Amino acid sequence: MADERDDSERTEDPTLKRLEDALKRGDVVKSAEVNTWFMIAGGTLTLMVFAAPMASSLETTFRGLLANSYQIPTDGPALAVLAQTLATHVVAALGVPLLLLCLASFAGSMIQHRVVFSVEPITPQLTKISPAAGLARLFSRQALANFAKGLAKLAVVGAVMASLLWPERDRLIGLIGTDPAAIMPVTQALALRMLGAVVAILAIVAAADYLFQYRQWYERQRMSVREMKEEFRQTEGDPAVKGKLRQLRQARMRKRMMAAVPKASVVITNPTHFAVALKYERGMNAPVCVAKGVDLIARKIREVAQQHDIPVVENPPLARALHGTVEIDQEIPPEHYRAVAEIIGYIMRLRRLAGTRAS
Repeated sequence: MADERDDSERTEDPTLKRLEDALKRGDVVKSAEVNTWFMIAGGTLTLMVFAAPMASSLETTFRGLLANSYQIPTDGPALAVLAQTLATHVVAALGVPLLLLCLASFAGSMIQHRVVFSVEPITPQLTKISPAAGLARLFSRQALANFAKGLAKLAVVGAVMASLLWPERDRLIGLIGTDPAAIMPVTQALALRMLGAVVAILAIVAAADYLFQYRQWYERQRMSVREMKEEFRQTEGDPAVKGKLRQLRQARMRKRMMAAVPKASVVITNPTHFAVALKYERGMNAPVCVAKGVDLIARKIREVAQQHDIPVVENPPLARALHGTVEIDQEIPPEHYRAVAEIIGYIMRLRRLAGTRAS
């Protein structure tokens, strides 16, 4: 099909966005063995804790019903009341254990993945009713793995049950003629032993199956190089467009800088690699950088400054320091006040001296 991906192309690990999108679609790691383990473990715990209270409560209810059956009216309204009373007693006896089983089932899903609300898994799709797709799923690697897992589970659990019951065979046979009241404790103890063994075995099976399911899910999320590029383009934008916009911003910034150079008070150079144009007027807190650049841009700043009779002062350490610490339209750092003040003061003295001579 056109939307199927070649597994050989999926060589890249999935991105965080890819994994988040899978969760939003309802494509999550889900092991049925984990849910089964939680249900059996919850059932075992329920039997251990609530078996005696449940049995006692139900025994009292039904013993009273049988003992007073001849006195219970069975006409229409009375029969409805009797059914309601019995249902109330049964729910009271079984309510908490059933609630624990529901919580165990919910915990089995919660421990594997967070709560996800998605209608995509139940959305009708043609592939779900396609015979070819059905056969493909029937003989897929997942189906074969489930089949092998089921056989292994039956073999292991059967072997453990046999090992537990075989030593008890004589006692079990002897229970045939035993009072029913004495059978229950023996049966309960043996059932709890078997359930404990099943819970221990299924814990190992559930852990192994979860790791297998996680690996299968992770492999499904792997991406091709083309998909990586497409996702990057969607999240970060087209690199070509971003590069073009960056070039336009840089060109606009250079144009604005060159327009500000004629208004500068001084240009401090390296003398060839760095150039920083500073502007200072009375009333300002500190000189402001109106342009800066390296190499070609630095040379252009010097040319514009010379064309407009802006003083160009060579001070390599200061030029490098200002270029690395001050941005356009920002005041120079305080640690450079003294050095810049000396330069600007010197330029002002030269201008006053030139004005005096001209007059």
